[in-house]
Amino acid sequence: MDLIEARARFQELREQDGPVSATELDRIWAALDTVRPEDILGEWKGGEFATGHPLNGMLEKAGWYGKTFTSVHDVKPLMCRDEKGELYSNRELGKGEASLWTVEFRGETTATMVYDGQPVFDHFKRVDDTTLMGIMNSKGVPAEGPFYYFFLERVSGDPHGSPRAGEDS
Repeated sequence: MDLIEARARFQELREQDGPVSATELDRIWAALDTVRPEDILGEWKGGEFATGHPLNGMLEKAGWYGKTFTSVHDVKPLMCRDEKGELYSNRELGKGEASLWTVEFRGETTATMVYDGQPVFDHFKRVDDTTLMGIMNSKGVPAEGPFYYFFLERVSGDPHGSPRAGEDS
């Protein structure tokens, strides 16, 4: 699969109702470009692929909105909406916050978010200038998975994608 095919298939799967094959997501992942931590700073709105992973649906129930990469050492991995619809960093669910590193995953070095309080890694690759594909990996998960597959869309606003004060995302 080349990059153009991967991008097109990614969009189709993202919009698909029903189950998505982890094997097909792995093929897309393999065709995408790696990304540097500095290139993904900003605010991102998230979504998941329904692969049957035990986490599917759990983040939505928690009000998960996305992730905010303020700097490589200041990452809010679980931005959620409260009862009033206001965004907040759910430190309790995430057992703290996170930081960005360059980590090898599947033979490639790419931007990876490392949680502060739990052995969880979110690896990222670039779909296009405003979209990232993510694979969550954690201690104890075999090399073949199962992994949690998700995506992030950059929120418009300042050059890093952070919304302006008072701007509804």
